[in-house]
Amino acid sequence: MKKSGWVIFNTFIFAVACYIIVQYFIMDGTQAGLVQMKLLFLDKLSPLWYMMLFIHIKTSLVSLIIGPFTLSKTFREKNLKRHRQFGKVYMVGILFGGLSGLYLAFYATGGLIAKLGFGFLALLWLQSAYKALRMIRQRNISAHQYWMIRNYSLTFAAVTLRLWLPLFMVLFGLENFEVSYAIIAWLAWVPNLIVGELIIKYTKHQETNIEANLYPRSLKN
Repeated sequence: MKKSGWVIFNTFIFAVACYIIVQYFIMDGTQAGLVQMKLLFLDKLSPLWYMMLFIHIKTSLVSLIIGPFTLSKTFREKNLKRHRQFGKVYMVGILFGGLSGLYLAFYATGGLIAKLGFGFLALLWLQSAYKALRMIRQRNISAHQYWMIRNYSLTFAAVTLRLWLPLFMVLFGLENFEVSYAIIAWLAWVPNLIVGELIIKYTKHQETNIEANLYPRSLKN
């Protein structure tokens, strides 16, 4: 990714991280926008739901912030030990964030479509993290990096969800929130995953070109 792209990418992460910190850590988390929106459609939320929400928010936030460091080639090459340490913290965040997210998916506003959208997100988030961990244990560095790209594209749903929400509120209004949220449950992560696959395809293409330049066909023959 070009430097300008990294700046925009990290700016979105920083803005959403600050928003989450203000909503759930500085202010009373029970008054956060998501909670208040759910209370419009429900009389009350269980203590277990609140506990799972805060586990999800805290652990997912850690992974969201750490993720760019684990993806950065420059950081990895200069700080391999820290890269490994950050990677372990990132994986723990995904484990707890994914499991709590799966629980929360069963209670998602927007009906079955929303529940399925967030449920698949949680499952794919956990599965791609497992694949990335398995690949690095097998010392398959390239495959590990590709799975990390896929995984962080799902982590980035924390950002894209909060970009889509206000846009849908402006376009379709609060009265259509349930329908909008059902759409966002898929829109928050499916395009991200497609972009992730395009990045992987581009990376593979670049690696093939580098290899071709290092080992011309005449030398191979």
